[in-house]
Amino acid sequence: MNFCHTCGKQVSLKIPDNDDRKRYVCDNCGEIHYQNPRIIVCTIPCFEDRILLCRRAIEPRLGFWTLPGGFMENEETTLEGATRETLEEACARIKIHGLYTLFNLPHINQVHLFYRSSLLDLDYAAGAESLEVELFRQDEIPWEEIAFPAVGNTLELYFRDLVHGEFPVRSADVLLTDDGKRYIKSHH
Repeated sequence: MNFCHTCGKQVSLKIPDNDDRKRYVCDNCGEIHYQNPRIIVCTIPCFEDRILLCRRAIEPRLGFWTLPGGFMENEETTLEGATRETLEEACARIKIHGLYTLFNLPHINQVHLFYRSSLLDLDYAAGAESLEVELFRQDEIPWEEIAFPAVGNTLELYFRDLVHGEFPVRSADVLLTDDGKRYIKSHH
């Protein structure tokens, strides 16, 4: 950030009075520009013992498989956002059953929410951000081609819980090692 959204003058990165971290502060009007994590809302669309995955048509991770999801928009709830993203990426209509996993990704300032859901019908197709969409059983999932650690971990937990028919809400952090590799620290 270079300029104030309030007055258009230059900003500086500094710790404001009574704060504990650096913020962009306008040198002219004193406006503090807070930047907060982005919320990513996703679904786990299921039909019987299969899950609908999308092959990404965009970066990051172009060509890799993921669950439908994306950035939450202003003026919508997390459920509305997850439903919208599933419709946009997989042209799929769903019924949401509840929150399943929550991942904090502090290195990219994001929080990912995954909701269990059921397909209302089998009328799905690749949306603008997907190359293809397909239903997979656990043994058919292209595990080596999963786009993101949070997606892979959510899928593993889901199939483990499917055996018992109980789906507790879980949370974890996706963290980086000193050499830049990602790992998951579970809170459950």
